[in-house]
Amino acid sequence: MKDARNDDMLAVLKALAEPNRLRIVGLLANKPYSVEDLARELRLGMSTVSHHLSRLARANLVGARAQGYYSIYSLRPEVLSTVAKDLLHRERTASPFVATVGDRFEKQVLSTFTSVDGRIIGFPAQEKKYLVLLRYVVREFQPGTKYTEKKVNQILGRFNEDTARLRRSLVDYGLMSREGGGGKYWRI
Repeated sequence: MKDARNDDMLAVLKALAEPNRLRIVGLLANKPYSVEDLARELRLGMSTVSHHLSRLARANLVGARAQGYYSIYSLRPEVLSTVAKDLLHRERTASPFVATVGDRFEKQVLSTFTSVDGRIIGFPAQEKKYLVLLRYVVREFQPGTKYTEKKVNQILGRFNEDTARLRRSLVDYGLMSREGGGGKYWRI
């Protein structure tokens, strides 16, 4: 799946990861609403509903049309359908970021510190958790293969933009080794 599709899917999932936005989507699934009607139905302030509609619109989940002085919002169910199909697509579920991980702790760390597309979204302060992330990343390197620093950065860039930190940590924690002076890198 292309990165743009992953980004779109992530935007949709983030937009839906809030209870009030889910309630709004549920209401809009039945019929279009104005901000005022949604606020009354949900017992929320109009500014709060507007904020949530804005987030849903940025994820392309809702559309609006003008009707007099009001904007009428409606759900774009085709976007939800596309995301559901992408999530359940066989190639996606077989991809490397749905890694088979050993224990519950590793799974918890990965679910906390990686996004749905497998990118690292934060680095834990606790060394034990940080090592889980490093072991997750090092799986991308084949044992016995030597990589240029450029290739290492390219691979690490798929996980996080701070490739220098990841590269240094992989060497410092003994998961990879390198020739002096920024030469070749290889998995240990």
